[in-house]
Amino acid sequence: MGRSVDPDSTLPERPAVQTNPLLATPFDHHATAAEVIDGVDLTGRHAVVTGGGSGIGAETVRALAAAGAHVTVATRRPEAAEPLARELSALSGGGQVRAAALDLSDPASVDAFARAWHGPLDILVANAGIMALPTRTLTPQGWEMQLATNFLGHFALATGLYAPLRDAGSARIVVVSSGAHLSVPFDFDDPHFAQRPYDPWVAYGQSKSADVLFAVGARRWAADGITANALNPGYILTNLQRHLDDDTMRAFGVMDSEGNLTPLPYYKTPAEGAATSVLLAASPLLNGVTGRYFEDNQEARVVAGNEGEDGGVAAHALDLRSADRLWEYAADAMR
Repeated sequence: MGRSVDPDSTLPERPAVQTNPLLATPFDHHATAAEVIDGVDLTGRHAVVTGGGSGIGAETVRALAAAGAHVTVATRRPEAAEPLARELSALSGGGQVRAAALDLSDPASVDAFARAWHGPLDILVANAGIMALPTRTLTPQGWEMQLATNFLGHFALATGLYAPLRDAGSARIVVVSSGAHLSVPFDFDDPHFAQRPYDPWVAYGQSKSADVLFAVGARRWAADGITANALNPGYILTNLQRHLDDDTMRAFGVMDSEGNLTPLPYYKTPAEGAATSVLLAASPLLNGVTGRYFEDNQEARVVAGNEGEDGGVAAHALDLRSADRLWEYAADAMR
């Protein structure tokens, strides 16, 4: 997938899991993206938001642009994001917004996007994703589609944009993960379900564990002023659920008998769901912070990662050795 760069492949021996005090912020579960970025000036900064044409991605774009950032919406269907780009670009005092083509599952598309970028890049929000594909689907490279889209494509994009991120001086990578990672470690022996039975939710959870490990592995870029953090946006009804059938949605309690969506009380609006992404992308509270995992605008506690746990970040997703091993695996896959 293009210009994969690993400027520091040899890291010193470190403990298996990071042990840092948890970072707390003044923002609660229901804070919106606009609230967490209030007072932050991003004038002249440049941001890329993958999957930024709808859902929490669009709300992330909206908040960053309102703060003055020039935002590129990277999406498979840029024409669908054009109305949002025109709307936000016309606002007084905001940054310019444009849409550009990017298919994260296609190495050529990722490479073309990275090669077309000119100038520093201050913020990269790895937001795009797919969830629970009902059948095992492979890319032409033989990669399971959820892993290819949610992790491998974003890894290739970030490494392809390494030089622009470095040139920004203090760039941030924000990786949208999910609580689905909690009970599903990355399977290094069979990541693409060639041997084990395919399960849509296991595949999704594995890709989201990989996303957190990617943020942890990116600590090798900290000396270049690049930080990376991952997050769980919470429960939000968006296009992410498009592969779920009506029976599944009813089983989750978010669809009535007539097919109407009925979010549960703890569900967030897209603007609330985007808040943690925007916090990690732009808040001065995150200056110099890297390799951590957040939810509800707070750094999450480390948990065992057992089935049924509600919240927190699994220890397997913060494991430094696994993060380095995954980085090597992904870098090899890009070659």
